[in-house]
Amino acid sequence: MYKLRGHHLFCLLGYRGMGYSQEYVENMTRLHQTLRVNPSTGIEIVKGPDHLCEKYPNSGEYHCQDVHIYERDAAILKKLGLQIGQILYWEDIEARIRKHIVPSDIEGVCESCSWRKYGVCEEGVQEIIEGKGLREVE
Repeated sequence: MYKLRGHHLFCLLGYRGMGYSQEYVENMTRLHQTLRVNPSTGIEIVKGPDHLCEKYPNSGEYHCQDVHIYERDAAILKKLGLQIGQILYWEDIEARIRKHIVPSDIEGVCESCSWRKYGVCEEGVQEIIEGKGLREVE
């Protein structure tokens, strides 16, 4: 079972092999691949640093404790109807995305995210809506 915070549920949709460091990319790719291949993988929704934050590079201010990140987590969990401490399968999260999210939600909820300019998260939401699941990372 993986522990994930709110905004990382959206980050996984747009993940294309880019990241903050090689170690972060390897960790994110492993998790992404696991969820893509086995959508019945368990996920526990947590408040604050999670499985992906463990490999965030130590290069100054710790992004994972930023107040704006907590606000983004809360907004995404609210849109998905999820609660801190809830345990469910990745496929259940995908079902909630199909039911409650549209690609344009990324613009508002993730407005200040540095990765948003690539447009990959909107693509990822659309692919989940179409039932394609997570895109294979090349």
